[in-house]
Amino acid sequence: MTSNNSGNSGDASGRGRVPVKVKKTRGRTASSHQWLQRQLNDPYVAKARASGYRSRAAFKLVELDEKFRFLKKGARILDLGAAPGGWSQVAAARGATVVAADVLAMDEIPGVTFFQADLTDPDVPAMLKRALDGPADVVMTDMAAPTTGHRATDHIRTVALVEIALEVAEDTLRPGGAFVGKVFQGGSSNELLVRLKRAFREVKHVKPPASRAESVELYVVALGFKAKSPGA
Repeated sequence: MTSNNSGNSGDASGRGRVPVKVKKTRGRTASSHQWLQRQLNDPYVAKARASGYRSRAAFKLVELDEKFRFLKKGARILDLGAAPGGWSQVAAARGATVVAADVLAMDEIPGVTFFQADLTDPDVPAMLKRALDGPADVVMTDMAAPTTGHRATDHIRTVALVEIALEVAEDTLRPGGAFVGKVFQGGSSNELLVRLKRAFREVKHVKPPASRAESVELYVVALGFKAKSPGA
């Protein structure tokens, strides 16, 4: 049988694919037209759909884990800003116990305990810690503030979210645990980087292949959480 999509075959990088052109229609804005064309030509979108992942972002976590091996069977994982759930799906599929939280609603995922909650609420971190039933092995977040188009502003707002997630991580991680979070090109702010290097033995900035080339996002991967000193 001949596939109607044979002309669009190719690997996850997009090599060998014939681009799909979207006709411009009345009433569709230029930005929505560009978004639609990008989605239709994004091999990771198709791959996510075929794999049952809720978002192409799942492959960013897959690629980060292939490099650093922080997702382990039986691990306790805290996924902050989890919706729509792609990262939680990956962690649960690898045998981890996942507790996830987001201010947005998220459909149920087998093996994932979800809380619709605001991380800035002072009661939420303790609630998540109780749900984990023990210290976390990994705290991860793909949160990013809505973009404004002003790179410096977007960077500051996203770093603020990473700092909130890191605060939760410092309170819930076991010694030796890992933290994974999104930042923008330029890396972590100096203050955040100093904090990470103080708390972890190894800190890396990485742009996984699934991150779009034109995107300014980077991920910080911090490994080997140091035990908090008494009274810290």
